[in-house]
Amino acid sequence: MWGKNSANVTDSSAVSVHGTNPQNLVEKILRAKIYNHAYWKEHCFGLTAESLVDKAMEVEAIGGTYGGIREPTSFIQLTLKMLQIQPEKEIVVEFIKNEDYKYVRALGAYYMRLTGKAVEVYQYLEPLYNDYRKLRRRQVDGSYTLTRMDEFIDELLRADYGATASVSVPVRASVTKGGTTMSEIGEVSEIGEVSEIGEVSEIGEMSEIGEMSEIGVSRIASGGMVKLAGATSEGAQLMMT
Repeated sequence: MWGKNSANVTDSSAVSVHGTNPQNLVEKILRAKIYNHAYWKEHCFGLTAESLVDKAMEVEAIGGTYGGIREPTSFIQLTLKMLQIQPEKEIVVEFIKNEDYKYVRALGAYYMRLTGKAVEVYQYLEPLYNDYRKLRRRQVDGSYTLTRMDEFIDELLRADYGATASVSVPVRASVTKGGTTMSEIGEVSEIGEVSEIGEVSEIGEMSEIGEMSEIGVSRIASGGMVKLAGATSEGAQLMMT
C-alpha cells in the first residue's frame, strides 16, 4: 500500500507501526468498505493532518460499523485516514488535549491507543479518566447508546485489540516495573482536567508505583490484555459492542 498511485495509499513518509503498514491496523474487509464509502471519497480525499481536525469536529458518535451491511462510521473512517497520513505526534496530542470537542479528543485517544508505545498510551490516556462527558456510541444495529469518556478510555486501556487487528498494550504495572518511572509516564494532571466535570481527587491520586488508590488496579491493569466479547472481523472490536 506504499508507493502506488492511489488515493488510498499510505503516505510515502509514513513509518511502520507495530511492524506493519499503519493501515493494516484496520482489517482488509473493513478497509475495502471504507475505500468504497461515499464519506471517504467525498470528505476524506485530500485531507491533511491540519485539515482533518475540521472533519473530526463534525463527528457525532464513536463507533465502528453498523447496519445490515456493516456500514463504517465517520469515526472509524477518520481513524483510517489518520493511519494513512500519519500525523505528527504533536498533532495527535493536541487532539487528545482538546477540551472543546469531545469527539476530537476521543479520535485522538483511539489513534494513540492503536499506534502509540505503551508508555505514551498511559501517559496521554490516563488523564482522560478525569473527563466524564457523555459520548454517543453507534451500535451494530444502527441505534445509539450513551457512554462516558472515562469509560471509553478504560476500554481502550484494558482491551487487547486494534481497529480489528490485535494490538496489545502491557498492563500498567508491567510498564512501571520494566524500568519506566512515573515521571516518564506523566502525572494525571499533565493534560489537565475538564474543570466542570471532576478533579483528580474525585477518582484517586497516583501512588508511586502508578496505581490509583481509589480506582484500583482492577480498573486499569487487572484486566490485562482482555479481548472484548462479541468481536468480529467486520469492525473495530471496541466500537461494535
